Amino acid sequence: LIEHISKIFPAERYNVYMTGSALLFLKGTKYLVKNLIMSLALAIGLIALFMAYLFRSFRMIIISLIPNLLPLVITAGIMGFVGVPIKPSTILVFSIAFGISVDDTIHFLAKYRQELTANNWRIEKSVYNALRETGVSMFYTSIVLFFGFSVFVISNFGGTVALGSLVSATLLLAMLANLILLPSLLLSLEKSIANKQTLKKPQIDILPQDETNN
Repeated sequence: LIEHISKIFPAERYNVYMTGSALLFLKGTKYLVKNLIMSLALAIGLIALFMAYLFRSFRMIIISLIPNLLPLVITAGIMGFVGVPIKPSTILVFSIAFGISVDDTIHFLAKYRQELTANNWRIEKSVYNALRETGVSMFYTSIVLFFGFSVFVISNFGGTVALGSLVSATLLLAMLANLILLPSLLLSLEKSIANKQTLKKPQIDILPQDETNN
């Protein structure tokens, strides 16, 4: 439109302004996408700082982010494949799912760090113990949230249906990533990650010393 308008109405003679609901919708969507990227970047930065402060290991930062970013990438690919557009109702999927899934990751890694100390840095046993202690709660929490957001699918409003279905699918993928991918990464990279030189004493004690010993 701007190309044709510049030919019909020369800029030296006319001042042309674009308006209309379609233009406002487009600008609003671009504004939401920009803020989504900024919010995700801020969340990733804060989580990285928290992991660095807790574990003091760059590798643990990368491992903690992979299970949370991978479901978002898969969901974005599904949206592009199915043809779901980016709009105010669907753009909230990434922020909601990322905030919920990263909670499970921190829960698992905090327990894993405790098990490392309790089991004298035996990696395989620590991973299995952490998975046994936190896996059930992570599974139940994700299932409850999955069905909770799935209720939106019965709505008559298309935006609500898209929001509920996409968030549910993303949470399910995040649960699988935290229960399968995260322990696998810890086990496959155990030689370079889980040792006393890499994982030094954390800055924050998750539990008091007497509870840890028990």
